[in-house]
Amino acid sequence: MNKVTYSEPVHWKDYLELTKPKVVALIMLTVVIGMCLATPGIVPLDILFFGNIGIALSAASAAVINHVVDRRIDNIMARTHKRPVAEGRIAPGQAITFAFVLGVTGMAMLVWLVNPLTAWLTLASLIGYAVVYTSFLKRATPQNIVIGGLAGAAPPLLGWTSVTGQFDGNALLLVLIIFAWTPPHFWALAIHRKKEYARADIPMLPVTHGEAYTKLHIVLYTVIMILVSVLPFLTGMSGLLYLAGALGLGGRFLYWSIALMRDSRPHAAIKTFKYSITYLMLLFVFLLADHYTAF
Repeated sequence: MNKVTYSEPVHWKDYLELTKPKVVALIMLTVVIGMCLATPGIVPLDILFFGNIGIALSAASAAVINHVVDRRIDNIMARTHKRPVAEGRIAPGQAITFAFVLGVTGMAMLVWLVNPLTAWLTLASLIGYAVVYTSFLKRATPQNIVIGGLAGAAPPLLGWTSVTGQFDGNALLLVLIIFAWTPPHFWALAIHRKKEYARADIPMLPVTHGEAYTKLHIVLYTVIMILVSVLPFLTGMSGLLYLAGALGLGGRFLYWSIALMRDSRPHAAIKTFKYSITYLMLLFVFLLADHYTAF
């Protein structure tokens, strides 16, 4: 492990990197679509603006905490060793202060300008990811990403409650889709980074149970994910446009998961991981397109 020092001047880009902007961007896509699906008309502009900013700030706060808690692991892994805290460009205390400011600002915005239910759900999601998953589950069990995936599946529900102020079965379907998507998405990356996770002593499934076992479970979870993705159509939440998109995207995901299991394509693990991100983005875009073409 490299020795970490905190003597160099801090650049604003280092703080931006702490917030994991690409991850937050994907989160906000699902939040916006959750908002849109919650109403047949146009999302109120104040909710669209303040809801997204508040949730984004809270998600960014959780990301910063992740950088601090995982700095030892990040320092070991090639993918993350140049992160600001791991490399020593930002001290842990500075990062925690930054996370606190982001989180408090986001929560205050949600409580006062959106609604308390969304604020509490956002806080629960933040704690679930930054504390329960990152600080405990990630190091405790190979099922970490399955159990902890619920926190990462919350964003479309947060978007929905921002508009309605209440729970709805359709919103929970969106949560279920992301919950089912998370294991095959993350296990593909875990296979690609297996040696690094082993060196960091993180009990990811490929490390504890082997690659063959993990690849089989990626296929099984992909099948579950495809079945879950059809539920919005079966419940009448969406129509044929969404169904066609869900089946087409899901079929491609299954292709990559089987290719990974059979080892029939070079670099199949990382390609499966990358496609999984495209899959989720496009699936929610199909939900949105179907929603507005139905009216």
